[in-house]
Amino acid sequence: MEQHFRMFAAYNRWANERLYAAAAALDDEDYRRDMGAFFKSLHGTFNHLMVADRVWLYRFTGEGEAPKALDAILFENRDELQAARVKEDARLINWVNGLSGDDIAGRFTYTTITDMRTFSQRIAPALAHLFNHQTHHRGQAHTILTSLGTSAPALDLMLFQRSEEGRAYA
Repeated sequence: MEQHFRMFAAYNRWANERLYAAAAALDDEDYRRDMGAFFKSLHGTFNHLMVADRVWLYRFTGEGEAPKALDAILFENRDELQAARVKEDARLINWVNGLSGDDIAGRFTYTTITDMRTFSQRIAPALAHLFNHQTHHRGQAHTILTSLGTSAPALDLMLFQRSEEGRAYA
């Protein structure tokens, strides 16, 4: 499982880099346009992904920021958001790369932010959720880019595995 989650952490960074590069082609009006997505705009979607990663990494590690709302706009400035995304992806990769099989099979306890309930569960399914959640909202971001007439990048895991960085996981 260690290699499996390391692959998804690396893939996560790769896919985020591709989406942010595509988003750079948008003017600010389109980048912030309400496109009817769950978090409305590309900016809202990117911020939500940052919120979720910070919440889960805080739950896993007890370190870093833990936003209090799933729709929080952590960064109004898109360049600052992108810089924070790079740092958060590196933090996630470093944490995942440090996990042993026993760590992944272990349990952790956390409190939800929506209704303040406490849960204890295994790390592996929660970590799988984090990566699945990223993929879910990156799909929405991809649709937003396409709807705005921007060339949205291919984000397939297999494409990542054929890349220089991803070959180690193929």
